[in-house]
Amino acid sequence: MRPVSIPAYVRDFFYNKQDPAKVREAYQKLRKNSAVPDVTISIPAYNEEDTIVQTLASLCNNETKWSVEINVINNNSKDKTEELVKACGVNCILETTQGITPARNRGLAEAKGKYILNADADTIYPKFWIEEMIKPLADESRKVAITHGLFSFIPVGSTGRFTYFFYEHLSDLTRVYNQYFKNEAVNVYGFDSGFRREEGLQVDSFNHPPGTNEDGYLALKLKNKGFGSIHRVTSPQSIVWTTDRRLQIDGGLWKAILKRFKRVFFS
Repeated sequence: MRPVSIPAYVRDFFYNKQDPAKVREAYQKLRKNSAVPDVTISIPAYNEEDTIVQTLASLCNNETKWSVEINVINNNSKDKTEELVKACGVNCILETTQGITPARNRGLAEAKGKYILNADADTIYPKFWIEEMIKPLADESRKVAITHGLFSFIPVGSTGRFTYFFYEHLSDLTRVYNQYFKNEAVNVYGFDSGFRREEGLQVDSFNHPPGTNEDGYLALKLKNKGFGSIHRVTSPQSIVWTTDRRLQIDGGLWKAILKRFKRVFFS
């Protein structure tokens, strides 16, 4: 069951100014003084000065047994994204080839962790997100190739949270349809997924054919290679909160619904 309203911790991280010095301190605890981390969180970023510190604050305050590094892939930002990332003590890597696929590929190439978690720079992550996303991958008896989770929207446009509550449940129905009648790989999103680094490299990283997306196509390649199943993490403790800017780019909620309806049932 998704929350109707935005939880207090999400409002605190997203709407309140976060202190980079405190984020830096939390990040050091997340690293656990490990030279080689267990997990790498990779975040592509292009002009994200308004939200990057909030995102990093939420990630760095995660509670997990794993040692974690965070890499932000600066994809030619013209604002203060890189300056803010470095102020938080987080590694910032410049990728000059523009685009989400080159940025995610660079993040995978630079990663040191056994496990990769994909995140985005405008998203708030709950404190057990890392733990919940890695758990199925670390359980060898389950043979899981990639994990993906639940997400809800933080309104930054004119659409209210109450409306998104119903939209998210409608979207869940389309994901069930995808899983049983199309291909569940299309349910995987790049801001909320995880896989093993070596297996990602073996399937040519995030590269994908025209007309497909980098995140879902990676899931498809991992499954087809025989690395395991596509696993949806459904724990309420793993719900991530992302801004609705993707829907705004599509022209607003109703145009986005129409676009997704056509994609699900007619493409």
